[in-house]
Amino acid sequence: MYNFILNNPTKIYFGDEWYNSIGEVIKEYGSRVMIVYGGNSVKQIGILEKIEHILIKNNIHFIRFGGVETNPRTSKVNSGSLICRNEGIDVILAIGGGKVIDCAKAISIGYFYEGDCWDIIMKKVQVSRALPIIAIPTIAGTGSEMNNTCVISNEKMRMKRGFSNELLQPKVSFLDPQLTYSVNEFQTACGAVDILSHVLDTTYLVSGRKMDMLNDIMESICRTVIRYSVIAIEEPKNYEARANLMWASTWALNGFLKNGVKQLASCHAIEHELSAFYDITHGLGMAIVMPRYYDNIITTQNAHYFEGLAKNVFCVEKDLNSLQAAQEMIGKMKEFFFNTLHLPSSLSELGIGEEEFENMANNICWGQTLPGLEVLSVGDVVKILKECL
Repeated sequence: MYNFILNNPTKIYFGDEWYNSIGEVIKEYGSRVMIVYGGNSVKQIGILEKIEHILIKNNIHFIRFGGVETNPRTSKVNSGSLICRNEGIDVILAIGGGKVIDCAKAISIGYFYEGDCWDIIMKKVQVSRALPIIAIPTIAGTGSEMNNTCVISNEKMRMKRGFSNELLQPKVSFLDPQLTYSVNEFQTACGAVDILSHVLDTTYLVSGRKMDMLNDIMESICRTVIRYSVIAIEEPKNYEARANLMWASTWALNGFLKNGVKQLASCHAIEHELSAFYDITHGLGMAIVMPRYYDNIITTQNAHYFEGLAKNVFCVEKDLNSLQAAQEMIGKMKEFFFNTLHLPSSLSELGIGEEEFENMANNICWGQTLPGLEVLSVGDVVKILKECL
């Protein structure tokens, strides 16, 4: 039995023809805008200046709010919400990567709560309003431009948590693959792994029966990422490659792939703790954790969940049984992440040791166990983290 609700109201403008309409689109939601962005990349590619010119032309008041971190922090969110209240902001425009959009989402919902946004993330307070969000992603990876989730880090507590609410769904997102031309090899690779991790950890490698149609689409998205990430790295201004990665990113996490099966994204939980403690790029953390995690959870009983991925995406031999195919897939995954995409293959390469692993594992398991395709103990999580060294 498949039981689920699919409702995704985000309107997408794909390509480069939206520049003529963005001013009118924004005015549908308000006339005082906060532009949320990260570093200098949006200035270097010219999109910030271009958008500001459009806002001025349309008599839309705006303020800048830059400096959003790779892993957006509660202090940044709280600061942004306070500025929005003081400035009477009624629309938030996020320009940048997924974490910029995540930060904008948290600011939008923190606008109506004068306490610490962490109270909202941890569901200590109920929320019923949020400022409208408009997104312009400049990197393919998180899919935050078309979902209702944000991930925020509490730098004081060294915790990273996700929060989902329909109020966080962007009203409109403008997707122009040309804005990703300047994304370097490392970030392109991290984004590719991020997309794969969303498909695998949230919808594909979950227990329970899944619709064949959706399974086929998930495998197609994975094949698309593997094919076009390589092309995008070799040819940064290849429009087809960038467009395919951008659209794959959006569809990997916009809710369409849900089968009604609910399961904790366990691998993400482990990586989020790494990011919370060491502030590493999420996609890189997932590349290091995923193959070790799968190596520890694959069994004779659950290997059939991996078989299609192994044979239809990672091209292992068709005559292998489920367990053999799943085990062979891990090697293929490592080869793609570390040899093809040239990502660091271990935590030790990032200067990370095992000193905090016990604390991290306890946080991940809430002192007990970590549910997922297989239930893991604190000791199991420590083992996985040590194998990542």
